[in-house]
Amino acid sequence: MLSNFGGRVQFSGQIVTVKCFEDNSCVKALVATEGQGRVMVVDAGGSMRRACLGDMLAEQASANGWSGLIIYGCIRDLDEIMTTDIGVQALGVHPMKTEKKGVGETQIAVCFGGVTFRPGDYLYADNNGVIVAPEELL
Repeated sequence: MLSNFGGRVQFSGQIVTVKCFEDNSCVKALVATEGQGRVMVVDAGGSMRRACLGDMLAEQASANGWSGLIIYGCIRDLDEIMTTDIGVQALGVHPMKTEKKGVGETQIAVCFGGVTFRPGDYLYADNNGVIVAPEELL
């Protein structure tokens, strides 16, 4: 379901979640924080009409120590993101930015692809797919 678009083909870390739809305000706010090797899981509602991540946010996430992003939606600026030292998996690519209305939620359980992603759990991703391990098992 997801394709690998980032400069890192393998990435892992503790999950931080975002739920938004065609508004990446929460993503923008989180990439500005210290990533500490964590993975941002973004439930963008599966939208194929707007890109939730572009090159500038991917570069900022990388610079701030995020391991990667899983996006149930689209990204843009593919060529630049492919050369950025961060893992990025998403549904696809779309050239249009999202709106910035400040709408969205963070640190709640999100579900897509038959998987529930909970804040604090651990995620491992590569070209074969994504595995989630509950925090209490580690």
